[in-house]
Amino acid sequence: MVLGTGIDIIEVERVKTIAERNPRFLEKIFTSREIDYCLKKKNKYQHLAARFAAKEAFFKALGKRISWTAVELYNLSSGKPDLKIKNKQRLRVDIAHVSISHLKEYAVAAVILEGKK
Repeated sequence: MVLGTGIDIIEVERVKTIAERNPRFLEKIFTSREIDYCLKKKNKYQHLAARFAAKEAFFKALGKRISWTAVELYNLSSGKPDLKIKNKQRLRVDIAHVSISHLKEYAVAAVILEGKK
């Protein structure tokens, strides 16, 4: 059963500005694995923005906000994005579908959650 859907779009420049002004922003929002992955990329702020959008889309699909670092976006070996969710059973989420995309100026993500009500 679909528990919820969420979508989010964010300006890459907004993430860059906040991250440059407040270095603790990254640690508050992203897991160490997400930070390591993104900072190795040429266009690191596009990747950070996509992860931010995925977390926001997840919160919208869930219908509530939990800890930012309780949700982690990573890539499977195939390159497909996936969500790692802490306390997945407590949240009653069985499956989380996620899709992300980013361009120079924007990042977008959509999440569909399946589980038992």
